[in-house]
Amino acid sequence: MNLITHYISYFKRLKLTTNQLLFFTCCYIALILNLPFLVKTVDIITALDNYSFLFLLSLPIFLLSLTVIIQGVFSFRWLTKPLLIATVICSSLLFYGTISYGIVFDYGMVQNTLETDTAEALSYINLHAILFFIFFGLLPSFIIYSVQLTYQPFLKELLSRLRLLSLSLVTVFLICAFFYSNYAAVGRNNKDLITYITPYKMVVASFKFVRNHYFYPPLEFKVLDTAPSIVRDNHKKQVTVMVLGETARAQSFSLNGYSKPTNQYTEKQGVISFSKMSSCGTATAVSVPCMFSRLNKDGYEKRIATAQQNVIDIIHLAGADVLWISNNNGSCKGVCTRVKMQQIDTDKSNPLCDGEYCYDEALLAPLRSKLGKLTHQNTLIVLHMIGSHGPTYFKRYPKKRRVFIPDCQRSDIQNCTQEQLINSYDNTIAYTDFVLSQVINELDQVADKNDIETSLLYISDHGESLGEKGLYLHGLPYAFAPEEQTHVPMLYWTDPIQNDFNLNCLNTSAKSPITHDNFFDVLLSIMSVRTKAYDIDNDPFIKCKSQGAIARTTITKDITMEIQD
Repeated sequence: MNLITHYISYFKRLKLTTNQLLFFTCCYIALILNLPFLVKTVDIITALDNYSFLFLLSLPIFLLSLTVIIQGVFSFRWLTKPLLIATVICSSLLFYGTISYGIVFDYGMVQNTLETDTAEALSYINLHAILFFIFFGLLPSFIIYSVQLTYQPFLKELLSRLRLLSLSLVTVFLICAFFYSNYAAVGRNNKDLITYITPYKMVVASFKFVRNHYFYPPLEFKVLDTAPSIVRDNHKKQVTVMVLGETARAQSFSLNGYSKPTNQYTEKQGVISFSKMSSCGTATAVSVPCMFSRLNKDGYEKRIATAQQNVIDIIHLAGADVLWISNNNGSCKGVCTRVKMQQIDTDKSNPLCDGEYCYDEALLAPLRSKLGKLTHQNTLIVLHMIGSHGPTYFKRYPKKRRVFIPDCQRSDIQNCTQEQLINSYDNTIAYTDFVLSQVINELDQVADKNDIETSLLYISDHGESLGEKGLYLHGLPYAFAPEEQTHVPMLYWTDPIQNDFNLNCLNTSAKSPITHDNFFDVLLSIMSVRTKAYDIDNDPFIKCKSQGAIARTTITKDITMEIQD
């Protein structure tokens, strides 16, 4: 205790000029809080056949000089301490995310973070995170707060700051003059490096997010089709359940060849697994609105996607009864805005819920209720799962569904063994499989009892990293994301009554590569929707569809032109 008091007293007596405090803090930001960037860059440079040691040595000096320039422009006189403390606090949080999970804070991650609910945010708080934040964030901030700043007259202070900035600029200029080709080559071949620079990449991404979402005027809503319709060759009622999975990766499905029995329920029910499905994004905030929109991955912009009809809107306008049931904290990312939506209550009175989250079995009761009260000839029910959402994987399955042990019973998953972490995640997949089998059973019963055509389509929004290459969770920029985050499962099941699709053909075509870009047209095809928004060339189910079903629902280009005229 006396030692702590001694150090507190020492820092309170310590006197520094603003330039001294600025320089020391920038050293901490550039050389400690940017260690992930420095280590990753050094690894890349030293892996080259021929590299200059002086170039390697210039890297931390270059980063420090840039940090001094950025902080020095804004941190002046009475603004010095507040801005430096804010930068250190922010950087320490980013440092924890990158060190612990391999997360980088680009535009997509900023969007994902700002759209995260309280329960999800709290799942990342644990003893390890708190101690890390105290040591790397609060303690340095307290030191900055405690030291006494000595100010010179304004003009002298300004000249002193200009000298420091000039020295930093000259350093940057000289390094660029001698090593420009080296920096250009490394940067050009490793474009993801810039996303690791803390906290400035996050600051730029945050500025762009705020600009795009709050300062751009809203776009005029675009109607893709004013008169879609559902055309079927019989008078039977038809129900499709679309299950939107969360954080499931295709590599962990035994239906796709995984060694552990994670699909022991659905594999007995005749589901078809499309084993080469790729996602639109690496986070829910991007993937969900993207996959339901007419835009493809390369052309996707949320601002445009939200200002036009999505596939749910078109199916609803075609006359189907559409219900979105969410066990994902009500977050449909704007997709279900214009249809009926039911949120699962997380109240503890439900034995499947803990007050913050519910197990996905909680989706079965409202599904059963809806299936018992079908009011329309055609019905689409979307079940949005909590699925395999991390880092608290152990909270996604009940104890009685704990198939693979030992598992990871904590949120700081990087401190679990690889075996525990994989087992915990695999339990979430096995539990998802159980819930899907129960949904299929419900549809089977409805089909047998009421002579109703039923089908199920399951797709996950994105995958997950589980320690491979030191990465955890998801959300890396798509161009640099590993396959674990982009390779997602897609399952299809239909009752024997239907005759629109040849299931043997689908089983064969399920081995072909497809993406979230195909989902829009697949769902329209399953629902037998006739619309000019449908792209027959983008529908991987078309080759297995009966000629009669194709003729009913396909609008030729000539007809489309007549409608537009």
